Amino acid sequence: MDDNVYDDGLEMRKGKTVLTAGAFEILHPGHVKLFEEAKKLGGENSRLVVVIARDETIRRRKGRDPILGEEARKYLVSMLKPVDEVILGYNPPSFEKVIEEVKPDIIVFGYDQDELMRQFKEFAEKRGLKLEIVKAEKYFSSDHSSTTEIVEKILRIFSKTDL
Repeated sequence: MDDNVYDDGLEMRKGKTVLTAGAFEILHPGHVKLFEEAKKLGGENSRLVVVIARDETIRRRKGRDPILGEEARKYLVSMLKPVDEVILGYNPPSFEKVIEEVKPDIIVFGYDQDELMRQFKEFAEKRGLKLEIVKAEKYFSSDHSSTTEIVEKILRIFSKTDL
């Protein structure tokens, strides 16, 4: 039987597909909150697809090696409850290929992805794409809520100890 049909023959409402992307080098509560909020945006029966930045993309954009490799990051993100599917990005990065593969209804950018969001809006406008584009808010907690803050804390801790 078709997965999109109930036993009584009626088609079930298909939820929206939500897409978000990032490096996700050190998973933290801010990432999980992003995934939870992105999934909620799609409504009932939504599907959350996460694109993991390739190692080479991190090297090019951040000027350093990734903290964890792309396959490890893909695996970790795939284990999180709100996430339905994880794919590796393209090298070189390609909005077009990702949109073609995922066919999202909604795209969620992280609070710190202003430049990427601007580039994507230009891309979507040029192609006449009808997508909802959302910028996530920064999640604040008593713990650190960004990879940079976590790395800085690790460096402070280890600079005070003898290894």
